[in-house]
Amino acid sequence: MSRQLLYRSGFWEIARPRHPLTAGHVLIRLSDPSTEFAHSSAADWLFCHTLLRAALHEVLGVSRCVVMFAHQWHPLGSAIGEPVAESSTPTFHLFGRWDGETTTPGLQLSLPAHRRAGVPEQELDGTDAALRDALRGGRPDAAATSASDLSAAVEPVSESGPLVRTVDAGPRHAVIEPARHLDSIRDIQPAELLAMGAALGALPLPGGVSGFSCVAVEPEDAGVPLRVHALGRSVAEEVNPLEALLRSPEVSLALL
Repeated sequence: MSRQLLYRSGFWEIARPRHPLTAGHVLIRLSDPSTEFAHSSAADWLFCHTLLRAALHEVLGVSRCVVMFAHQWHPLGSAIGEPVAESSTPTFHLFGRWDGETTTPGLQLSLPAHRRAGVPEQELDGTDAALRDALRGGRPDAAATSASDLSAAVEPVSESGPLVRTVDAGPRHAVIEPARHLDSIRDIQPAELLAMGAALGALPLPGGVSGFSCVAVEPEDAGVPLRVHALGRSVAEEVNPLEALLRSPEVSLALL
């Protein structure tokens, strides 16, 4: 097994990025780019996310996480505020946070891509070996490997009406929230994840916008909903909107 790959599930795999920015920087990426984002693959993503969170907590003491991803967009140039693109395969960057970390994702992402120090491969060998063991040994009782098992493993959402809402947060800035109040990504059900994906795909593309940079932030305080910030991006943009988002209290507290 290569150093990069940590775990493979039914549809998704857990891996180190080519240039990890912190020891808690891990990817969840689609094994087959042609796979449709449907109920089974959504359930498997949630399974991988929960499994990875538990492994990061066991190995590093991670207590909170931020997820970043791009939709129909590839970071360009200095890529301030976002990880560099690994490939065209759908990829989610998970940044685990814990007390005692020697650098933070916010500090690394505030630098141009070519100036980010990252973590040397040899320093991650022991951590990655421990993560592989934790991932293999941490499969919950509801773990499933087939599409039919994944569909049956998660209870459907019983609420009627829209599962998510989209809020206009400013020019080229939308916020997607589950209709239910959720404290963690771990609380999302597959139907809600699918609805969030559909809401992202339905966002307008005004004035040269070709895609979105997205940040999923779990609430630090009670009463604040789980949010996915979607920032419209364009190759012709004069200002990178992620720079302002990183300075906002909500996101800076999660990443710095």
